[in-house]
Amino acid sequence: MSGFLSALATVWSWIGYTLDPLCGPVGIFTLFGSSTLVSCGGDGWGDEIAFGFKVTVGLALVTLPIGLAIGLFIALASQSTERSLRLAAGIYTTIFRGLPELLTLFIVYYGLQILLQSVLASIGIEQRLEINAFVAGMIALSVVFSSYCSEVLQSAFKAIPRGQYEAGYALGLSHGKTMRLIILPQLLRIALPGLVNLWMNLLKDTALVSVIGLSDIIRQTGIAAKVTKEAFFFYLLACGLYLVLAVISSIGVGMIERWTKRAEVPR
Repeated sequence: MSGFLSALATVWSWIGYTLDPLCGPVGIFTLFGSSTLVSCGGDGWGDEIAFGFKVTVGLALVTLPIGLAIGLFIALASQSTERSLRLAAGIYTTIFRGLPELLTLFIVYYGLQILLQSVLASIGIEQRLEINAFVAGMIALSVVFSSYCSEVLQSAFKAIPRGQYEAGYALGLSHGKTMRLIILPQLLRIALPGLVNLWMNLLKDTALVSVIGLSDIIRQTGIAAKVTKEAFFFYLLACGLYLVLAVISSIGVGMIERWTKRAEVPR
């Protein structure tokens, strides 16, 4: 079993290296950064910055579906006929939209450790815990993203006429099928511009996790800038990497927009 896991880890490492856009076989730093400050290997900072790039992208991609799922649940709760659900949803969005993202990150990173240690102490287990910085960043960014996402989705729900639901019921569709086949496709198309803005903000907010020690783009370029005394170069490089992510996101969003509009009736 251990041999299989070792082989799997080796294959995964090879895939990660091969697909690395910065220090892979055809990576930007590999092709154009040799003998410079961003060369890959022991002579430059390419490997460290490439790792930070992957951490930033990974954190954003993991946070997105979690935040969307929570945001959808909160949006549905906001429209519920149950008063307690509407109240809970309102409190949730008010808190996490009102707090600065950095403060939310600190509360999750430090507060969650204290909470877990208190729970363990209450059952007689004295052990110091340390929350993983990636997990803390994912949780903090997810709750912030979901609080704004719920408002976007709630507005999109309100933009869909009630007759759409009634048409689904008239066709004999259950509530679940009506939501899946009729409402959600329209919801995505209506909410897409707002969700795109939230995604762009999420990409930028990932920079906050550097303050709790996560090796993202900002932290890695910051360390390189301090060691080499080339602050302008490395922070300019960080700007370029974030802009590359923004351009790639714009291309992806354009593809999603064309997909969501494929069934529209031309006017």
